[in-house]
Amino acid sequence: MPHPSWRLPFLGDVLRLDPRRPVQREAQFVRELGDVFEIDIAGKKVVVVGGGDAAAEVFDESRFAKAVVPPVSNLRELAGDGLFTAFNSEPAWAQAHNVLMPAFSQSSMRSYHEVMLECVDGLCGYWAAQGPVDVSSDMNRLTLEVIGRTGFGYSFDSFSAGRHPFVESMTRALSFVSQSANDLPVIREIFGWKALRQHPKDIALMQRTVDEVIAARRHGQSPRQDDLLQRMLEHPDPQTGELLTDQSIRNQVLTFLVAGHETTAGLLSFALHYLSLHPEMAERARSEIAQVRDGSGPLRFEQVAKLRYVRRLVDETLRLWPSGPAFFRKACTDTTLVGYPVRKGQTVLVVLLALHRDPTLWGEDTETFDPDRFLPAAVRARPAHAYKPFGVGARACIGRQFALHEAVLALAEILTRFEVAPVPGYELSVAELLTIRPEGLRMELHPRHP
Repeated sequence: MPHPSWRLPFLGDVLRLDPRRPVQREAQFVRELGDVFEIDIAGKKVVVVGGGDAAAEVFDESRFAKAVVPPVSNLRELAGDGLFTAFNSEPAWAQAHNVLMPAFSQSSMRSYHEVMLECVDGLCGYWAAQGPVDVSSDMNRLTLEVIGRTGFGYSFDSFSAGRHPFVESMTRALSFVSQSANDLPVIREIFGWKALRQHPKDIALMQRTVDEVIAARRHGQSPRQDDLLQRMLEHPDPQTGELLTDQSIRNQVLTFLVAGHETTAGLLSFALHYLSLHPEMAERARSEIAQVRDGSGPLRFEQVAKLRYVRRLVDETLRLWPSGPAFFRKACTDTTLVGYPVRKGQTVLVVLLALHRDPTLWGEDTETFDPDRFLPAAVRARPAHAYKPFGVGARACIGRQFALHEAVLALAEILTRFEVAPVPGYELSVAELLTIRPEGLRMELHPRHP
């Protein structure tokens, strides 16, 4: 199997990797080595997949399954057997999934809509008093407020206070987890000792914050609401009849707070970046929004699904910059992968940054931002394995519809209220913290008066 050149004894390919931008480095290897190759991280070998034919095989649930390995497994220190970090063999995943699935039904989504609107309104009010805005930071404020309030009845006071300590700790923790997966422990001990000592403190603060939220609801200090937290406290697993344990509830809350806001924040930031570069697309979206809105009031729940062009903007953003830029699978049995032998248990990394740019699936202009790639006829013409921003199989993202509704609604309201323009001289640089986001993205806003 192909592998990077200059492989070293004991170290393998470690010196060829980039601990700060690991997935972008893997995508570069795909361009250099082809759609399937192997990397060696100090003796741990990982098969990397970046092309459509190999991905189609790896997505076969009868041959491959989700793998929880570093850096994702390093999050177990924070979120234990939460939905994202549970091993396939752990019963907690199925129990929590069974309990929480109804919370993402159509009727439940409708109940979240008004709170989402209030949060977006808070962002727009906050932006009205600003000069150039820090887009990535403010999208994090928005999406954390949305998941905090809709999921757990907790406000982080995102637009009336400074950055919440939870966010500070979470950002450091994700950075630590992401970078530690591709460096050596001895190097970490020598050069990263401050981060090593800070990491347990960050985890403790995040867990303490969540414990306080749960305790306040249990003891009636916060009002009862029909949300994710109430469902976990009151609804048993329909298969076993058992309630989730306090530990499991904490793990799920942490999972949603971290994964449920960092991902959508990155998506919105990238989308606004492209819209600032393509004012004609922003105008096309505004025309659709005005037509669907049919009046001056805020968007109603059922109107959001009618914003087909705005949704295509979201889909194309997730093609170029999927919030989770790669994910791991493992072989369930001895098998082959596009002709190469693969042993049972072998870890496989699917690089979406490469798959979503495979010219055999997307054409030769894969770096071009083109929402019309997601017109219905174009979608039907592509194989299903070409586009997987939310993962695959039973372990795919449970909150997909929540995230898409939030993103379309937020973009529609922002575009209605503001013209967005790039700050002169900005060039896109992408930061990786397990998820990805534009680094240092600032934007000029000009209020609109529709």
